[in-house]
Amino acid sequence: MEIFPRTSFIMAALLTGGAAMAQAEEALVLAQAPAHGQQASSAAHYPERSVSEWLLRMHEASKLRSYIGTFVVLSNNGSMSSARIWHACEGDQQVERVESLTGAPRSTFRRNNEVVTFLPELRVARTEKRESLGLFPNLIKSSDSSIPDFYSARRLGGDRVAGFAADVVQLAPKDNLRYGYRIWSERKSGLVVKLQTIDADGTVLEQAAFSELQLDAPVRIDKLNQMMSATEGWRIEKAEALKTTAAAEGWHLKSAIAGFKPINCYKRPVGAGGAGSDGAIHWIFSDGLAAVSLFVEQYDAKRHAQEGIFASGATQTLTRRIQDWWLTAVGEVPSQTLNAFAQSLERRK
Repeated sequence: MEIFPRTSFIMAALLTGGAAMAQAEEALVLAQAPAHGQQASSAAHYPERSVSEWLLRMHEASKLRSYIGTFVVLSNNGSMSSARIWHACEGDQQVERVESLTGAPRSTFRRNNEVVTFLPELRVARTEKRESLGLFPNLIKSSDSSIPDFYSARRLGGDRVAGFAADVVQLAPKDNLRYGYRIWSERKSGLVVKLQTIDADGTVLEQAAFSELQLDAPVRIDKLNQMMSATEGWRIEKAEALKTTAAAEGWHLKSAIAGFKPINCYKRPVGAGGAGSDGAIHWIFSDGLAAVSLFVEQYDAKRHAQEGIFASGATQTLTRRIQDWWLTAVGEVPSQTLNAFAQSLERRK
């Protein structure tokens, strides 16, 4: 989730490398799309790209460009967060520093799949590994991505974000199981500089954008690595999660949810968390853009009292008891998608 608790999945994936991040907050003021006449005029000067071509271009830009910027997230419930980001690239290595500017002080460093989060008020440094890196983490892993089966793309026109000319691209869902997106992509590089998550009625649920950006900034990887390793005097907390499969843990889906493929499954080892957390599993799905996380643990009447669906910006959370188990489903998807997962989830042992 990362930069700060729960920004849009796509922008969070771009800036901090996590697919299924369980944290983030929310981004910038609603920008009006270009007028219809402007769209038609601008589009005539630019080649049409498929949805995969647009996303591949954005993904590559997120891996290849060094930058420094201030990132802001705003949700339709009025909450806002911001962070300062330093991103450096050198060959296959990517290193980032993300400094929260709102809420509790926090600095997060990522070097490829290694993540260290410094919490100065607690004098704690939390270390963990995250496998999914880059923008749209599922899209680039295989050439047979099914994203075009579930989204269409078209260029709406041009705009400026943080002083940079950008192409505005609309990603429209082909069913009611996912949201749409409006993406501002820096024209020369393809780097995503702004994103809106949009529901079926056209309402902007959440926005994420750079308010200030310096591309090709002189960010030194060795300096970021040095800061990331400076844990002396901090209490180290290692986030442990054992890789497993849902089948091995006795769970499966009676029917697949269209477009959503299982990405990873983790189990929290005994003694790794608080009361009731031992053996909890985290099953992650994605359609290449949106992500859904299923957290399943033993039911505890003292902690698990309220079933229902709760919304915060683009993020929906469903809680439900399944026999002796408690399900928490989280995703930047419509509520009917989480309901479909909950109804399909079944215990086999």
